Amino acid sequence: MTVTAMLSVAPLDDADADFDAEIAKAIDALEAFDVEYETNPMETTIQAEELSEVFDAAQAATEAVDASRTITNLKIDHFREETLAVEEKVDRVETHLGRPARSQR
Repeated sequence: MTVTAMLSVAPLDDADADFDAEIAKAIDALEAFDVEYETNPMETTIQAEELSEVFDAAQAATEAVDASRTITNLKIDHFREETLAVEEKVDRVETHLGRPARSQR
């Protein structure tokens, strides 16, 4: 089984919050969990073997943000009968494209 998730956590409506520092706290909180992750400009991709590990990691990331209000987006792709790594998902698309799945500009 493989669980892939997209996580985005940020302070909201808090003028005193240092946006970048708070996001860094959220990402750092993921270290306490058995997940692989990669941060991109708009979200962090998480991969785990268990759904509960993704939920626990997302909760910890949300709670790590020190702001009066936070917004969290969590999108989950749960493979129940197959193991499919994040890299494999991209490789499959790139095979069809015949090139990397990114701009060359």
